[in-house]
Amino acid sequence: MNSKYFSYLAIVVGLLLLWNCQAPQQEPAITGKKNAAGDGKEVRVNPLKDAFFGELHLHASYSLDAYGFGNKANSPDEAYRFAKGEEVILPGGGTTRITAPLDFAAVTEHSEWLGESYIITNEDHPQYNHPFALGARASDESFFKTILAAEDAGKRPEGFSGKNGETAYAALEGVWQKIIDISNQHYEPGKFTTLHGFEWTAAPDGNNMHRNIIFRSNELPDQPTSWFESRTVEELWDWMESAGGGETNVLAIPHNANMSGGLMFNPEYSDGRAIDKAYAERRARNEPLFEMIQAKGSSETHPAFAPNDEFASFELVPLVNFVGPVENSPFMWVREALKNGLKFKDQLAVNPFEFGLVGGTDQHNGLTGDTDEFDFQGSHGLGDADPETRLSGSMEVFNLTALNPGGLTGVWADANTREHIWDALKRKETFGTSGVRIRVRLFGGFDYTPEMAQEKDIVKTGYQKGVPMGSRLEYANSGKAPTFLAWAMKDPQSGNLDRIQIIKGWLDESGQLQEKIYNAAWAGDRAFDQDGGLPPIGNTVNIQTAEYTNSVGAAELFAFWRDPEFDAAEHAFYYARALEIPTPRWSTYDAVKTGRGVPDGVPATIQERAWASPIWYVPGNE
Repeated sequence: MNSKYFSYLAIVVGLLLLWNCQAPQQEPAITGKKNAAGDGKEVRVNPLKDAFFGELHLHASYSLDAYGFGNKANSPDEAYRFAKGEEVILPGGGTTRITAPLDFAAVTEHSEWLGESYIITNEDHPQYNHPFALGARASDESFFKTILAAEDAGKRPEGFSGKNGETAYAALEGVWQKIIDISNQHYEPGKFTTLHGFEWTAAPDGNNMHRNIIFRSNELPDQPTSWFESRTVEELWDWMESAGGGETNVLAIPHNANMSGGLMFNPEYSDGRAIDKAYAERRARNEPLFEMIQAKGSSETHPAFAPNDEFASFELVPLVNFVGPVENSPFMWVREALKNGLKFKDQLAVNPFEFGLVGGTDQHNGLTGDTDEFDFQGSHGLGDADPETRLSGSMEVFNLTALNPGGLTGVWADANTREHIWDALKRKETFGTSGVRIRVRLFGGFDYTPEMAQEKDIVKTGYQKGVPMGSRLEYANSGKAPTFLAWAMKDPQSGNLDRIQIIKGWLDESGQLQEKIYNAAWAGDRAFDQDGGLPPIGNTVNIQTAEYTNSVGAAELFAFWRDPEFDAAEHAFYYARALEIPTPRWSTYDAVKTGRGVPDGVPATIQERAWASPIWYVPGNE
């Protein structure tokens, strides 16, 4: 049994008590709602909403690449068991379990090669000993080149998959149904929610255009679509709007804009035409969220585009796609997209990039939401299964030290059921974290006061006098500037909080896009320096032992903030970023385990964080 489960138990219990005591008080929950299973059990429903943590980007052994990496034991069944707290096998040997169970999860196997994956692993299938299957089980380099070339060309191998893919499609329907059945078996309304989903893994010329597709209900298509069938994102939307059940049943979450070569937020159709209102409406409708961080890096921003953001270098990977180096582009960063969305809102009356924020892992070991820095087990099978390899090895186009355990998704939902979790995702009342379980909340309005940030019913006030994160704040003809209430609470088993920041982006009167970072609340007795900056919180990390103390920072922070540079005629967005004090990065823990130093150029510490979805200010003429 993995020792981490017990090593932190006493700390976690104590901090959880602190968490419960200090969290903003809310109205008593309304109970009595029957759960979706119809078994008569009651599910707790809170109209002021609770925070639930989950994983929406996870690959198990049914994904052909995960199987090829060496994850041959953890299927979707084991992945859900791990998320609920059960012990599972590691690809490199041994067992592990998650430190604290998740509230919800979706296993998003790659839809490409899903039918072939079943054939490759099924000894009774006539194609089991085909050279393609033998290459897959051997996981040789030439096999991976073969499948990447086939995906790029949009043509399955005829001799194995069938002349028109019919052999693969015949297998696909059965394995898709098996994934659905496993998901339904693990669904426990009120306790643990499973969401049906898959990943559409388009990568034209090596540029990442991947989307995770998440469903609200059991109203599902007979088969998922893949890059073989839906060759462009517009064709994916076609499928979602027809076979997928439309906007009330399915949504897409793009990820890794940082590896898209500038395609992810490029304001063009796939055929090169400039986007128009119809495109903007479809994108906003089908893609209400974006994954801010995962194992292959953060996509928030880059110092080249945010020179005044002292935290802009967080978990950046080299500027690459899946083939090799790429040039930096404003169309591969979330904050730039949020700003460009304001310009399109002004031009087209629709913002194509009005998305909320989430996090994910892209785990390929079936270890759902396993984001601990202190016990990182790798995420890509045998390729990064031990500390020595992670500190000196490489994978695809990456030095492994550039990667990280990934992030988590937080939602503020009425209850822990499929419908409530999905609805929270759809309305963008979400937050992404770098893997820790910081709770963060943001409300915007015109009538908040500083005293409201300290009141016990801050949440009730937030809803009554304004809008929550993920919403639009409509113009109020009062001459008032927008005001915001923000709140953050630390992860019970991680570092204290350093600060809460408000990041503002706006379209000024001259048509130029602007951004500014404001410190809204902070721990300790710190004053702004002569340049208006807030001094660092301090660093308690001992790099030689990978230990730290929570002798600085705060367990909880409240903020009231009024925009000091507001212009009622300018489109704007605001999102909150909550940062921890420095703690040891996974690479420092591995360096101590191996008795070697932290590699040159690798950060020894990390300031974990959470991002609350934006609130968009809409001028009166809109």
